[in-house]
Amino acid sequence: MGDHHDLAITLFAVIVLVTLAITVWVGRRGSAAEDFYAAGRDFTPLQNGFALSGDYLSAASFLGVAGLIALYGYDGVLYSIGFLVAWLVVLMLVAELVRNAGRYTLADVLALRLRRRKVRAAAGGASVVVTLLYLVAQMVGAGSLVALLLGTNSASARTWTIVAVGGLMIVYVTVGGMRATTWIQIVKAFLLIAGSVLLTILLMVHFHGDLGELMRQAARHSGAGRRYLEPGLKYGATSTSRLDFFSLGLALVLGTAGLPHILSRFYTVPTARAARRSTMWAIGLVGGFYLMAIALGLGATALVGSTEVRHANSAGNTAVPLLALVLGGGNGSTGGVVLFALISAIAFATILAVVAGLTLASSAAFAHDIWAGAFRGWSLRRRTGDAALRDVEPVSDRQEVVVARIAAVGIGAAAIAISLFAQQLNVAFLVGLAFAVAASANLPVLLYTLFWRRFTARGAVWSVYGGLVPAIVLVTFSPVVSGTKVALFPGVDFHWFPLENPGIISIPLGFLAGWIGTLTSPEPADSDRFAELEVRALTGAGAA
Repeated sequence: MGDHHDLAITLFAVIVLVTLAITVWVGRRGSAAEDFYAAGRDFTPLQNGFALSGDYLSAASFLGVAGLIALYGYDGVLYSIGFLVAWLVVLMLVAELVRNAGRYTLADVLALRLRRRKVRAAAGGASVVVTLLYLVAQMVGAGSLVALLLGTNSASARTWTIVAVGGLMIVYVTVGGMRATTWIQIVKAFLLIAGSVLLTILLMVHFHGDLGELMRQAARHSGAGRRYLEPGLKYGATSTSRLDFFSLGLALVLGTAGLPHILSRFYTVPTARAARRSTMWAIGLVGGFYLMAIALGLGATALVGSTEVRHANSAGNTAVPLLALVLGGGNGSTGGVVLFALISAIAFATILAVVAGLTLASSAAFAHDIWAGAFRGWSLRRRTGDAALRDVEPVSDRQEVVVARIAAVGIGAAAIAISLFAQQLNVAFLVGLAFAVAASANLPVLLYTLFWRRFTARGAVWSVYGGLVPAIVLVTFSPVVSGTKVALFPGVDFHWFPLENPGIISIPLGFLAGWIGTLTSPEPADSDRFAELEVRALTGAGAA
């Protein structure tokens, strides 16, 4: 066992050195805000399509989804369907419009029409919360993976891995910005898809291309028999679990269009047409990957067994590396050692790349939206008064980028601290929570801003908080936090909300709050600003 641990850790080190080299090389090319936030807007649709898929295909995809399929069969497959269908919402509703209407962040789209500090502050705060939840998922996955490589289940190995990944993501963002992050995503996406293709080919060769035999053997080794291939192993036992699944599916399908790190990718291409073509490339890459993830999850159950997968990691996060070890020839074989190490290193590269994109998105939201767009103006007005404020110089690009880099350090530290408490949760499940918050807080205000003429600043603020606060409250008092053996605090029970995912409640509340806020707003909507937004979003006239 020691050989594949040593080789995998060596490959980890190579990946870290390569990504750091990319970061340092690219980081010297520019320090302006457009370079730091949008990579100069000069990536091609194909390059950005790979980067989009790299941002999206996270540890939840490579480790979590395959792990859920290995443990729960049909119900785990439903995760991959939700992740894929979500891209159709992005393609049809937001890709081109967001590229034309915004500059760096989601709040820029809102501010084009709703020029209020409180709108920027609300949207920026929600973006930070969403990215923090997503970051936790990636770092938990990193801890599980490296603990497996070291051949230990010790908490100290996972803890130090989380700290190391957090430190690396801070370096990537503070030194390289969006340009370095994009190139890291492109390299990672290529490695991830190539590794998945290799494993899938080996799996099909093992079963001589017989998918039926793969499924039958998976059912035999699942411990659940035929129920493994049928709905209900995880979500169908009770009416509550079925409702929980519907809530999860709603969050997955609607959440992608509200993820800050996905929306920011549309600003790295020169035109809205390029943004749409990027999305089409991403759909193809993501779709192909999830088809392979389904096969790999079934393969892990068939060749490793659900019991062994659960023994290695109770949430199933290490199913794919264990499958690679078996397909390469098993413990002690050269092929097994090499394949295990290669796939584990690719999974680690996946985590490093995604956490970099998430940290950049959250630091941009803090510096560009909260600090420069909301807090600084409020602070200056409070100290000097409105008349004196007109003579104050606006925030420079250099000031904003410095604040963004400082914010990256703070957000990275917060993500590390939270991750240490969430090490036993499945990474795909954690991402489902992030999607629920994104769909509740970000998507309603984005759609209202783009398509509802009467929408007002009060409606925007109410929409963000009306989705964000209920989502956080419901998760806090759900079985995720207390009341079960796998909760964050298993020794106590203060939960009263029965569902693990709050989307079915919080998403409608986000839309409802925006509607009520608009109807009760003392100021009518500015029709001229909506017309300006509409023309710019549809034609690109005046776009950055």
